[in-house]
Amino acid sequence: MADMYASLRSNVGTLGQILGDTIRTHLDEPFLDKIEQIRHLAKSSRQGDDAAREQMLTLLAALPDDELVPFAKAFNQFLNLANIAEQFHTISRNCDELVCVPDPVEQLLGRMLNGRVDQDKMLECLQTLDIDLVLTAHPTEISRRTLIQKYSAVVDILAALENPQLTEREKKQNHLRLRQLIAQIWHTNEIRHERPTPVDEARWGLSTIEASLWQAIPDFLRQLNEQVEERTGKQLPTNIAPVRFSSWMGGDRDGNPFVTAKITQEVLDRNRHTAARLYLKDVVLLVNELSMEEANAELSALTNHSHEPYRDVLRDLRQKLRDTIDYLNLRLEGHSPEVDLSTLIWHEDDLKQPLTLLYNSLTESGMSLIANGLLLDMLRRIACFGIHMLRLDIRQDAQRHSDAIAELTRYLGLGDYHHWDEHEKQAFLLRELTGKRPLIPHNWQPSDDVAEVLSTVRLVANQSAKALGSYVISMASQPSDVLAVLLLLKEAGCPHPMRVVPLFETLDDLNNASSCMSALFNIDWYRGYCKGSQEVMIGYSDSAKDAGVMAAAWAQYRAQEQLVQICKRADIKLTLFHGRGGTIGRGGGPAHKAILSQPPGSVDGRIRVTEQGEMIRFKFGLPKLAVQSLALYTSAVMEATLLPPPEPKPEWRDAMERLAADSVKAYRGIVRDEPDFVAYFRAATPEVELGKLPLGSRPAKRRVDGGIESLRAIPWIFAWSQNRLMLPAWLGAGEALQAAADRGELALLQEMEQQWPFFETRISMLEMVYAKAEPNLAKYYETCLVPKELHHLGEELRSRMATGIKAVLALTQAEILMSHTPWNRESVELRNPYIDPLNFLQAELLARTRKDEAASSNVELALMLTIAGVAAGMRNTG
Repeated sequence: MADMYASLRSNVGTLGQILGDTIRTHLDEPFLDKIEQIRHLAKSSRQGDDAAREQMLTLLAALPDDELVPFAKAFNQFLNLANIAEQFHTISRNCDELVCVPDPVEQLLGRMLNGRVDQDKMLECLQTLDIDLVLTAHPTEISRRTLIQKYSAVVDILAALENPQLTEREKKQNHLRLRQLIAQIWHTNEIRHERPTPVDEARWGLSTIEASLWQAIPDFLRQLNEQVEERTGKQLPTNIAPVRFSSWMGGDRDGNPFVTAKITQEVLDRNRHTAARLYLKDVVLLVNELSMEEANAELSALTNHSHEPYRDVLRDLRQKLRDTIDYLNLRLEGHSPEVDLSTLIWHEDDLKQPLTLLYNSLTESGMSLIANGLLLDMLRRIACFGIHMLRLDIRQDAQRHSDAIAELTRYLGLGDYHHWDEHEKQAFLLRELTGKRPLIPHNWQPSDDVAEVLSTVRLVANQSAKALGSYVISMASQPSDVLAVLLLLKEAGCPHPMRVVPLFETLDDLNNASSCMSALFNIDWYRGYCKGSQEVMIGYSDSAKDAGVMAAAWAQYRAQEQLVQICKRADIKLTLFHGRGGTIGRGGGPAHKAILSQPPGSVDGRIRVTEQGEMIRFKFGLPKLAVQSLALYTSAVMEATLLPPPEPKPEWRDAMERLAADSVKAYRGIVRDEPDFVAYFRAATPEVELGKLPLGSRPAKRRVDGGIESLRAIPWIFAWSQNRLMLPAWLGAGEALQAAADRGELALLQEMEQQWPFFETRISMLEMVYAKAEPNLAKYYETCLVPKELHHLGEELRSRMATGIKAVLALTQAEILMSHTPWNRESVELRNPYIDPLNFLQAELLARTRKDEAASSNVELALMLTIAGVAAGMRNTG
């Protein structure tokens, strides 16, 4: 086992040693010795040495104020560097085959073409794949963008040092650069001074594309083409784009008052500006490369038989891109310049058609080798990113649309829309949708909230259809929620049919999703509008917060099954949009497994998935990592389409119904019915303090005056991950499994785990959560922070966790958690000695700040750093 991780441990050791040297230089030897002493005591404490634990706690409690920040910073940055080393290990030359699995697409093509799937069917599936990864700005990315860039540079150096042909001088230069980067990291403040704006978040998303995905997309498609050609003798088309990217950054206004129509317009302009700038770089390179004279008749005629026909076309594109950038700069500065759009790259074909002409000319002139270089890369980037870079989704809460229409009906003397039943609402909305007169008077002065809703739909109406993705309606529950948005879009004069997507989030809404959509499909006008295609979003976060992970997962599964059936009956092509987060409690976990565990028929070559917060960096932050992630998504969607999982047996369904019922009862029995729960939650976790951490632009609560029910799913999960109880990701599930075993159903559960991907994935995710949880640490938080009269609840929760662990181990017949995934277990164990001291210090600092309202700035900053460090160590925080 030690040999498998030798290079990983070596890199962790190297980075840690350099960090230690940096700390010694900045501070002094005794301080570094204290850090090392606490680290060794934490390791001994992990191995059951109670004396070491007490000594560590004594040292932590005695830290003077001026040492709190550097101490928290040291452990925080070690965890970030360990993350970097682990991330790099999965793409390094020295990666062990048990850690770095072979290319998933290569494996899948081999399995498919060994007689199980017809070659033509496989190629058709591949060419029609529609995988849309939606980048969102949920506030779980702790690291600042400036630090992320430095972390990427560290990875580049680690890769360079793997080259066995480096001279001693080159090795020294690389080690010097590594020391410089780690010194820069150490002397940079990890905590933002101000909360990011929605524009800041959008720029962060664009930086991920520029730094990684811009290169990863053509790299991935080139590899995919090689594998297909090797097995079938056929090449993929130049315009293939199995994976595309959308964004919620700057478009998600659900509960975020800072996302306005003005902000959304700025983000759309920035997206286009970034695309033009990156395409300009490509064109400048192509001007240098395509110096050849021979051309086909079309290109020769277009360039008047020029001696440099390719360069003539490219120089024209270069100027248009420069003019486009200048125009967008003026718009971003707040000007409204008049311009002839024909002089700019304003439509996708303005760029695509000339480049396609060059590509065809090269191939027809016997220069395919040249055509399939940078020029093909550029065509494939256009197929993926277009000229808008990211298609921007708009998201808004259903209530905001209802409020807008209610305010309008009251103004017009038609009554109060809010007081109408669903039948009356639908009748009114359909009457107005099919009518020809405008509904909104020109002289109407709506309230500020309604004016913002109307500004948003007018903004949508003024955009190119390719600049936008879907209009997502949060907390949708009735057909009128969809029709209301369509009416507002009609009143704004929207010229293109915007995809309007209901998001079913709570347990009740998931259970009613199929009846809601069935009612919509029974409306002739709506059937005509959707033109045989429908997108539906499944919410993971709020359903899990509402009912617990086991009951929510089963409700999501059944909702998808039912939606597939009603769409099939209505002859409508369904696209399911999965609102997954990074954590298990928000539908997180390995994407490959998650896709393959969906109901048969629910993928069918199409899927949309949110990629949230820090998971964007972990999956797509480096070009090689991004290529791996793209391959995983592609192979999973192809496999789910062509080799779908089995239909669950009736006895499996019955068992899941019982598990779901038991788990939701156990979950709500604590979260809703236990009178001390809210007080315990707020005392035992840094939930209140998290609000001070300037992470995302969106407030932590949907309502400022709301209680725990209004708390967003992200801070709800984030808080429990900080005290290491991880409660939202397991509460109710383990109790339900134990109840099933007590009923004599263990053999049935084992059959389900072995034969049903859905259930196997649930158990695997539970295992991971239990392995990451630390009940002893959670108990320490309780001892430091929770009034004694509430300690009974902590004992109850830890007892339930123990019950769940016992039930999972009995089910998997393993002696330890995650025994079948040693790499994941190793990853957790590698971090624990560095997370533990941060947890102990965090509990100490929370106790200090809660006793002393005027805590020093050192204490406040150190507390923020412990939160950031624990988040870095846990990897998936919200």
